[in-house]
Amino acid sequence: MKTQVAIIGAGPSGLLLGQLLSRQGIDNVILERKSGEYVLSRIRAGVLEQGMVDLLREAGVDARMNEEGLPHDGVELAFDNRRVRVDLAGLTGGKTVMVYGQTEVTRDLMEAREAIGGTTIYEADNVQPHDLETDAPYLTFEKDGETVRLDCDYVAGCDGFHGVSRQSIPKDRIREFEKIYPFGWLGLLADTPPVSDELIYARHERGFALCSMRSPTRSRYYVQVPLDEKVEEWSDERFWDELKRRLPEDVAAKLVTGPALEKSIAPLRSFVVEPMQYGKLFLVGDAAHIVPPTGAKGLNLAASDVNTLYRLLVKVYHKGRTDLIPNYSRTCLKRIWKAERFSWWMTSLLHKFSDEEGFETRMQQAELDYLTSSEAGLKTIAENYVGLPYESLE
Repeated sequence: MKTQVAIIGAGPSGLLLGQLLSRQGIDNVILERKSGEYVLSRIRAGVLEQGMVDLLREAGVDARMNEEGLPHDGVELAFDNRRVRVDLAGLTGGKTVMVYGQTEVTRDLMEAREAIGGTTIYEADNVQPHDLETDAPYLTFEKDGETVRLDCDYVAGCDGFHGVSRQSIPKDRIREFEKIYPFGWLGLLADTPPVSDELIYARHERGFALCSMRSPTRSRYYVQVPLDEKVEEWSDERFWDELKRRLPEDVAAKLVTGPALEKSIAPLRSFVVEPMQYGKLFLVGDAAHIVPPTGAKGLNLAASDVNTLYRLLVKVYHKGRTDLIPNYSRTCLKRIWKAERFSWWMTSLLHKFSDEEGFETRMQQAELDYLTSSEAGLKTIAENYVGLPYESLE
């Protein structure tokens, strides 16, 4: 087999890159270790920045998002039994976010790829990149008991934190930066109406909580729990009771509870690898960076990587601009570190780090008081939440 761009991973970043490249006449093949059904079964966040919404529209996969997605022009911070609204649109010149589940984004991209006849090989085992520092890189993989070779010009590693792409780079050629947080998020998905039309981020002495949604009839809620907590120890009743304790009284009184459709605990970490490229391999999304979910940046950062790589490859194939290839990592990392900062800051501001009410607690309280009483403070939150501008390659 032969293609121009080989993409490892059929999650939303790999599919979005493939869709954008195909619309520009750049041939690509996607290899995915899991089945398509498995990929669609993964429950992930769904708050899309303005930049990602625009990119999905450029990719021609926005029809269902436009119809079913929930545009949000504000978000709320809750603390000291009160709520403060951050007017996203008013503070950013009209920018908003879109609540539209990652599963739905993936489904739309899968259907669009099938419609254009794009090649996606699911259940491709033992994918291995070769000769990445040469002019003739290639991948090998196993399918139906046979070993297949895929020759290509470039490789896009969109296969996540545990994928083969980053592991294919010699350890002495990259540097990893990591912070592990001492807690996780226990999330519950339920077919109940959201308690609020906008997301609520709550800081409480018992720990952080988040009220989110997937649709007008499906809610997603989270509470901070210790890292050693077991999801089996949390009945639905225990979860709802704990969530109510952490929300302002007027919000808790309106909360509609119901049986969990899904319940899981996600650990929180910050992670970045530098550089994000090695020879003809480009790392994209979670393969190169992880953020705590507090700032809703994970999927959106992957989209900004896709945007950078897509525009780079268009310039390479349409204008011969191979001189821009070394700019990929630098361009992506400028935006990544800013998003890492925002996610780290939001996590530090809203979570409980100690059972003792000491200096750090007072600092959290003082910062929240300042930010929510200052237009400059609110604007800082809004600008970062809707997404900073995409960086230019030149």
